[in-house]
Amino acid sequence: MQTSGTVTRAKQASTVLGRRLGGELQRLRLAVGLTQQQAAAYLSATATKVVKMESGLVPVRDPDIRALCHLYGMTDDKVLSGLLDLAKTDRDRRKVKGWWNDTPTLATQVDYIAMEDAATRIRQWQMALVPGLFQTAEYTRALGVASISGEDLDWIEDVVTGRARRQQRLYAEVPLRIHAVIWEAALRQMVGGPAVMGRQLVHLCHLAERPNVHIQVLPFRVGANAGIGGPFNVLSFGENEAVDVVHMDAPRSTIWVENAEESAEFIVVFNHLVKMSLSPHDSLQFLHGITKELTE
Repeated sequence: MQTSGTVTRAKQASTVLGRRLGGELQRLRLAVGLTQQQAAAYLSATATKVVKMESGLVPVRDPDIRALCHLYGMTDDKVLSGLLDLAKTDRDRRKVKGWWNDTPTLATQVDYIAMEDAATRIRQWQMALVPGLFQTAEYTRALGVASISGEDLDWIEDVVTGRARRQQRLYAEVPLRIHAVIWEAALRQMVGGPAVMGRQLVHLCHLAERPNVHIQVLPFRVGANAGIGGPFNVLSFGENEAVDVVHMDAPRSTIWVENAEESAEFIVVFNHLVKMSLSPHDSLQFLHGITKELTE
């Protein structure tokens, strides 16, 4: 599995579609051997505008799409219609202002939260921690206290509140579907102590019984596994045009993998982890067993 995906700063979830549209326009341009400068001249625009369009950083107007398709010799009405529909969906998404933009303490998470809010399905591999959407408030609080100094307690509460708001999607009328594979280490680590961890495990058991939540445990006895390189999330979207996006947190950066080929590699890894893990039913029994150890 490669982890060489582009490091980006997506300002809104709509850029998933924007980058898809830009990638298609770039592909058409390269197929006829034209430069960004030549495309810009045809639009009577700057090369910077074409760069931003192909990078998904700005919304693309219908007249520009029609003009570029004409320049590139693209005469397939079905392809043109698809590009125009994709551009409209992207523009509509950009108009939506998410609640997370008004919370300064979530500034470093804005990109991911926006993507998560637009996603319809998440596949997640977690090695050391309970997934954020599954965390109880006291578990999240214990993680925060362990990682920052005492004067930043207000920041912790903002994170707890924001996480609780994100978790509402699990209970929505059309809920977010999430399939999480969790390494046993994340369930054995005593975050907050036995009492806090015990309640966290009880919460996981309740979540595992929801139809939109699938939890599988990868036990220690499996040994080396396909995901040993690190945790990741695969986010999928409702639009047919939107490719799966992979998110990984590195120590000093956030990595986004956004092309179909590399995203597919992570899905292969995730499917291997699923096969190596306990079934959802056996995972629930496993969770009950650990919970019993802590609460007796």
